[in-house]
Amino acid sequence: MKRSILASVGVTAAFAGAIAIATVFSGEAPAQARKEAPLYLQGAASVAPWKRYSDWPQRDMSKFNTLAKLASPPAPKEVRKLTGPVTGDAANGAKLVADRTRGGSCLACHVMGQAGNADLPGNVGPDLSEIGNAGREDEWLVNYVSDARVYNPETVMPPWGTHGLFNEQEINDMVVFLKTLKAPAKFRAVLDDPTKRPAPIETRDNLDDLQNPGMWAVERAQDLWKVNGPSGSSCATCHANTAALKTWAVAMPKFEPRLDKVVSVEEFVYRHAKATTGADWLMQSNENTALAVYLRFIANGQIIHVDTTSPGAKAALARGKELTARKLGQLNFACLDCHDPAKGGLKWIRGQWLGEQKGQYDHFPTWRTSLQSVWDIRKRFQWCQVNIRADELPPDAKEYGDLELYLASVNDGLKMSVPGIRH
Repeated sequence: MKRSILASVGVTAAFAGAIAIATVFSGEAPAQARKEAPLYLQGAASVAPWKRYSDWPQRDMSKFNTLAKLASPPAPKEVRKLTGPVTGDAANGAKLVADRTRGGSCLACHVMGQAGNADLPGNVGPDLSEIGNAGREDEWLVNYVSDARVYNPETVMPPWGTHGLFNEQEINDMVVFLKTLKAPAKFRAVLDDPTKRPAPIETRDNLDDLQNPGMWAVERAQDLWKVNGPSGSSCATCHANTAALKTWAVAMPKFEPRLDKVVSVEEFVYRHAKATTGADWLMQSNENTALAVYLRFIANGQIIHVDTTSPGAKAALARGKELTARKLGQLNFACLDCHDPAKGGLKWIRGQWLGEQKGQYDHFPTWRTSLQSVWDIRKRFQWCQVNIRADELPPDAKEYGDLELYLASVNDGLKMSVPGIRH
């Protein structure tokens, strides 16, 4: 990949004040002695143009909202009136509510009587096993399935019809099926009942390299730390004493005025290494991820506390909070829909437990046992969007910086413990 030449803060400047650079990085120097850490200020910090990971779904969801733009169809303003009773195929409706190819199926959020025999239904939405006894009119059912926002603008239910996941006849079939549900669900196993399924508890020692393969990143980073880059220097040239960095990572991410954005540990690693050693460790490369894990590993046990009071940080924090409420993608989910206990948080979506926002940051980057790889928090953001059928942003996107700063602020007071380990 062709990259532009080193920005104004270059290699020569980096080593003219090595001691000052080290104190800036550690945050331990007196205010009058601090200098800005050298950063490569040009271009993207990730692969550009960004291209989604090849093993992720490649759907083009550009006609729906992302964190960077609003594009989704508007919610209906009026209830759609029916000219007569709904007719349809209940058997097909039963298949459609369990169709995982269209957003995970209705069973992701609802227990549904005879359909409740499916493995691990969720409970984000109400139990619909006896909806046929509720006396709901066809018009209400059709409109609610098609786009529940016409009744409840804050609903977490996807607009199945408005966003094109099901057509009109398919919705009719589903409504006809719903009207047949008149008896409590019978589960094949206790754990299939989301009201009795215990929340998962992680008991593995995430800092034991025999239990957490993510610890490989620490070992790799320790080697990278000493490797000279194109400039002939290494991380160890200025930071031989890593103990001086013990509190640095818990103060990240941080608003960076020179870039007019919030910079994460990962983006800092790329831009600082590029400016000082000449290394080209783009975000989400193996080298970048390893060093990001290591810098947080050094800070393990320290209390997370990020700046939210400086003018730039304060504005970014407000933007990040707003982004947590933005509805995204074809499924029309916001961060809060899954992680606010007043909505989907602390509930089950299929067999996945939706944790609240606090506790979703202190262990990142984390080893994903199901994927056999380490993910940083930006990759987790990206996957959340792809999973709800939205187009993700590049990992160095300004919006992700705002969102990360807000999430870090919610996790203020927790102790860092990296690398984490999760399914």
